[in-house]
Amino acid sequence: MTVAAVAAPERPAHRDPNVLRWLGAYTASMIGDSVYFMALAWAAARTGSASGAGLVLAAGSLPRALLMLGGGVLADRFGPRRIVIGSDAARALLVLGLAAVLFLTAPTVAVLVVVAVLFGAVDALFLPAVGALPPRITASGQLARVQGLRALAARGSTIIGAPMGGIAVATGGPSLALAAAGALFALSLPLLLSLRIRPLAEPETSGEAAAAAKAPNAWQDLVGGLRHIRRHRLLGPLMLVIALSELGFVGPLNLGLILLSEQRGWGASGMGWVVAGFAGGAAGSALLLAVRGRVPRAGLVMGVLALVGGAGIAALAQVPSVAAAAAIAAAVGLTAGLAGALCGALVQTAADPAYLGRVTSVSTFFTYAVIPLSYPVTGAAVTLWGTGPVYTVSAVVCAAGGVLGLALTALRRAELPR
Repeated sequence: MTVAAVAAPERPAHRDPNVLRWLGAYTASMIGDSVYFMALAWAAARTGSASGAGLVLAAGSLPRALLMLGGGVLADRFGPRRIVIGSDAARALLVLGLAAVLFLTAPTVAVLVVVAVLFGAVDALFLPAVGALPPRITASGQLARVQGLRALAARGSTIIGAPMGGIAVATGGPSLALAAAGALFALSLPLLLSLRIRPLAEPETSGEAAAAAKAPNAWQDLVGGLRHIRRHRLLGPLMLVIALSELGFVGPLNLGLILLSEQRGWGASGMGWVVAGFAGGAAGSALLLAVRGRVPRAGLVMGVLALVGGAGIAALAQVPSVAAAAAIAAAVGLTAGLAGALCGALVQTAADPAYLGRVTSVSTFFTYAVIPLSYPVTGAAVTLWGTGPVYTVSAVVCAAGGVLGLALTALRRAELPR
C-alpha cells in the first residue's frame, strides 16, 4: 500500500514538538549512559583488582559488537520506537537493580561483569533503533537539521553526564550514581511513548523491500540488508567512507592524543585544552547544521571536509604548542563533525524504509564495535614509529574516505532533500 505524502507545510525540526520530545528522550538516555559508565568504573575500582576492573570495563564491548547487526534486524521487524522503548526500560531496570545490590553489599567483579555484558547487549539493540527513528518523526528535508541537533545533544550529554556522575559518586558512592542513571533512562520513556510516528513513503524498490520485510527468519533479514547496502549506488560507498573516517580519526584523537601529550610535555591540562578544542569545533558544526538545516551539494561538501580533516590530523602531530594544537583540533572537530552529520543524513535519506534499521546498524557497527579495536594498534604503532608517522597514516586513511567520496560520481553529486 502506498502512503500518501503529508500535505501540511514542513515544520523546522527545532520547532517541532515531536522532534523535541525525541531529542529530550535521546539526551536523557545519553546523560544516563555517561553517569552509568562513571559509576561502573568507580564500582569496578572498588573491587580492589586492577585486572578485574579492566575486565568489567571491557565486558560490554563484546556483546555490543556481536549483536549490533541483529539489533538492526529487530528494529526493522518490530519498529525502532518499540525497540528503543524496550531498551531504555531494560537499561533502567538493570541499572536500578545494580544500584540496589551495591547499596546493600560490596561490589564483586562477577556481578559487575554480568551487568556490563547485559548492558552491552541492550545497547546493541538501542543504538541502531535510535538511529533509525529520525525519518519516522520528521520530514526528509529536516534530517540534516536533526543530525545537527543529535550531535549537539551528544556533546552536551558528555559535558553534563561526566560531572553529574562524579558528583553522585562523591556524594553517595556508585549506588547513588547508578540510581541517577536508572532514573534518567526511565525519564526517556514517557517522551518516547508520546512520539507520533510518521508513515514512511514506499521507495522505488518497494517490491524488493516488501519481499525483504517478509523474510521468514532473522538471518535472511540480515543477509537481505547487507545485500541491499552492497547493491545500492550510495549506501555501499557511504559505509566505506564512514569506516575509513572512523578508523582515521578515533585512534589519534583518543589514545594517540594521550601519547602525543606525553611526548610533547603538554601534560593532562594541555591535552584537556586540545580535547576542548576538538569538542568546541564539533559542537560548532552541529550548531551550524541545526540552524541551517540543509547544506547544498552535500556529497561534494562531505568529501572536501574529509580531506581537510585528514590534513588537520597530520598537522596536529607537527605543532609544538598547546595553543596551536587546540586550534587545529577545533578545525578538525568542525570539519569532521559536519562531514559525519552529512554522511548520516545521506544514509537515512538513501536507505529504503524497510531496511533502515539494518542500514543504521551497519554504520553504527563501525563506530561502536570495530573502531575500539584500533586502540591497541595505535598504541603499538606509536611505540614502534612515534606519533608523527602514525598521525600521517591516520590522515591518509581519512583522506582516502574523502577521495572515495569525490571520485564516485553518484556520491559526489548526492543531495539532501529540500
